[in-house]
Formats: sequence, structure tokens, C-alpha cells
Amino acid sequence: MFRRFLKVLQSEDRGQDLSEYCLLTALFALIALGIIIHLSGGMQAVWGGANASLTAGNAAITGTPTGTAIPAKATSH
Repeated sequence: MFRRFLKVLQSEDRGQDLSEYCLLTALFALIALGIIIHLSGGMQAVWGGANASLTAGNAAITGTPTGTAIPAKATSH
């Protein structure tokens, strides 16, 4: 009876497609994660450059030196 169970277990492949799809999905997720991590450095540089430009533009308009914090106005509601 145990031998018959082992033969059935070896010849049974119903879950094989599902496991292969899961492995492929995991592979694609890892590749996408690697691409996102690789590109994140470039995106940080873009945002850093935009932030520097906005800060310099704001300093030119308001007459404050770059890097000086402008105090926030207190609002009362």
C-alpha cells in the first residue's frame, strides 16, 4: 500500500504548474526590486537637484542666503 502511494505521489503533477508560476513570479519580483534599487540613486539625484534649484530660487527672491532656514509663520485658528 505504501509503495502504491509513492508511485501515485511520483506520477502526480497537478501542482507542478502552480509551483512553476510561483517561482517565476518570485524571480520577476526580485528582478523588479533590483531595478528599482538601481534606479533609486538616480531619482534621488534628480530630486536633490530640483530641491537645490528651488532653494536657490527662493533665496534669490526673498534675499536670504542659501541654507538659512526661514521661520514658519504662526497661524491661529
